[in-house]
Amino acid sequence: MADFQQNGNIATLHNLRSTSPDAMTHAVSTFAQFRKITLILPSLYSELEAPALSHIVDELSQVPYLHRIIIGLDRADLDQYRHAVDYFSRLPQDHVVIWNDSPRQKEIGKRLEQMGLGPTEPGKGKNVWGCLGYLMACQDSAVVAIHDCDITTYNRDMLTRLVYPVTNPNFPYQLSKGYYPRIGNGSMNGRVTRLLVSPLLIALKKVIGDRDYIDYLRSFRYPLSGEFAMRTSILPDLRMPSDWGLEIGVLSEAWRNLAPKTVCQVEISDAYDHKHQDLSPEDKDAGLNRMSTDICKSIFRKLAADGTVFTTHVFRTLKATYYRSALDLLESYYNDAAMNGLTIDRHKEEQTIELFAENIMRAGEVFLSNPSETPFIPTWSRVHAADPDLMRDMLKAVADDYDDLG
Repeated sequence: MADFQQNGNIATLHNLRSTSPDAMTHAVSTFAQFRKITLILPSLYSELEAPALSHIVDELSQVPYLHRIIIGLDRADLDQYRHAVDYFSRLPQDHVVIWNDSPRQKEIGKRLEQMGLGPTEPGKGKNVWGCLGYLMACQDSAVVAIHDCDITTYNRDMLTRLVYPVTNPNFPYQLSKGYYPRIGNGSMNGRVTRLLVSPLLIALKKVIGDRDYIDYLRSFRYPLSGEFAMRTSILPDLRMPSDWGLEIGVLSEAWRNLAPKTVCQVEISDAYDHKHQDLSPEDKDAGLNRMSTDICKSIFRKLAADGTVFTTHVFRTLKATYYRSALDLLESYYNDAAMNGLTIDRHKEEQTIELFAENIMRAGEVFLSNPSETPFIPTWSRVHAADPDLMRDMLKAVADDYDDLG
């Protein structure tokens, strides 16, 4: 993907293969002397049992510029927490494992619920939100990076390229979004981006007309990537979605809070693969079935907040327009894959498009039936205003959980 095309809406920072990884690592290490960098790893305990995370930890062990690594551990009991602390102990950097299911963390959760500020459901959004609260309580980092723990093609240079734009003091960027081609095992992957988000944005533009927000989202080459880095100064007022629309939600918050010139996307890898979610057509609350609905709702909510009026007739038209746009794009993807020696199962892809089309209608119906739904976790600014001691108590809870291990 070595090109130098700019879309005119946000900056695209390419890998033109003209700077060595070592030179870029040295540059970031120099920047990090003045802008400390923290990495957040939201992790399920089950990911500790997969080879991908072990390789990620090995790679991170060789990163010289990280000030701290925060691991948010979900779905773990006491013995599993103990194992996780031992598992990550080979990291040479300062690091901490936050046991999200500990009695102390649950007590903090109850305090939030009593104030009406608790996350509405467990998941990656809640995990990341809690880790960001811990990071802000530490008050010692200028940049935070986040990436998933199931990347099977991980290389430490991905992190270096991701944080470079927001760490370089000569750059204006407040948020950096990673992008890459989603290929692996001889297949073209990235189904939700290819078969839902891209054709949906095309369809929205046809149905409701030009919107700056639509052009903004279309500018991202891989809007659903889980890899992004931010200046910590923007974190207190960041509204995190609690559903599976996390990545779109963060981009929407950047659109709301930041000038376009302070947002960029950066090419971080030639090839990227990770654990694939099941389509789960039989269960609307699981897998890509649930994810696609949440992503649609996230986009609809943002457009409505900007003044777009949605009706049942609009959603019906949108579904039909999306379906035609998705089939047209599928033809392009199929030809692209064939030319590059990759495979695409056209039958399964069309089945996926049909499911996504139904979920556009389902998301629209949910939106219309409950327009006041606000599946956002409150900002940390609001939490701190309501309970100034809570962030300090979070730090103590994590430290006490460690002390209990002896």
